[in-house]
Amino acid sequence: MSLNIRIALDAMGGDDAPDIVVSGASMARKRHPNLELIFIGDDQKIKPLIKKYKNLSDAKIIHTDDMVAPDARPAQALRHGKKTSMWLAVNEVASDNADAIISAGNTGALMAISKLQLRMINGVTRPAIAGFLPTMRGLCCMLDLGANIEVDERNLVQFGIMGASFCSAITGMNNPSVGILNVGEEDQKGFDYLRRAGISLSDETLNLNYVGFIEGSDIVAGDTDVIVTDGFTGNVALKTAEGTAKFFMHHLRQAFRSSYLSRIGFLLSRAAFMKMRKTVDPRYYNGAILLGLNGICVKSHGGADSVGFSNAIEVACDLVEHKFIPKVNDSISAAEKVIQSKAE
Repeated sequence: MSLNIRIALDAMGGDDAPDIVVSGASMARKRHPNLELIFIGDDQKIKPLIKKYKNLSDAKIIHTDDMVAPDARPAQALRHGKKTSMWLAVNEVASDNADAIISAGNTGALMAISKLQLRMINGVTRPAIAGFLPTMRGLCCMLDLGANIEVDERNLVQFGIMGASFCSAITGMNNPSVGILNVGEEDQKGFDYLRRAGISLSDETLNLNYVGFIEGSDIVAGDTDVIVTDGFTGNVALKTAEGTAKFFMHHLRQAFRSSYLSRIGFLLSRAAFMKMRKTVDPRYYNGAILLGLNGICVKSHGGADSVGFSNAIEVACDLVEHKFIPKVNDSISAAEKVIQSKAE
């Protein structure tokens, strides 16, 4: 990084906070010495942890002993959460004291608090949660992963534009392909709003590499870089992929332990096994962005360890460096013109 990037960390959000937040921040700082880190949370718990890491000696702490409960409803967090670590962390970005906020806390509360404080990008109707999945060719970006159960044509078009910008910022890809998840690849398949969204995304003025509809079996093939869908379908697909990876690794380990010869086989193939394990390890894909907000907000998995949380910080750094918000603003404006012209 050439310039300092200021990161606000909800130190109390997540299953193992603040321990994994502090250790994950130290890992990220090793890769990015120019990071300016702001921990928001209980300083009596955070300070002893920071002292363990020399590269965090200059980190700032904003004290609060209040936090958003894992089971808190979004409305409850909005009404009674103004002194919580999550609220104050988001406020650092809203007040321009930080470039991005990262939290492993309550997803619904984070979405509600961020939407209220950071506001939506002009023209964006709904935010979306976007993240990466491993494929046979590398990575693919999928959105929405759970923010919106029901969507319409405009939402999907905006998701496609924001997803393409997000994918470019993280992977460096110049012109990522964009597809809509559907029950078939044929143009006549699926709901009417899916077909209308496909027509809009294919408009040349958007300058998107739209490839049409894709099926569920195409997700891991890696032929499509950005996969657009509603939050219900996206969340089910994500959790199914994570569960399948755990299922596969569990039975593979059991197979290697099943006999003496199997153990020898494991020793001989250990390097290849570890490489494959890292490929499907969700920690290295941790860090979903809340797209559509007028600020960078990254959601870490609540059960992430320090490796996973450090990866979420990496995602935030990439988005800040690539000036993600201004680019999305310009793209959304172009999309609105296309949608309005077709409506007329």
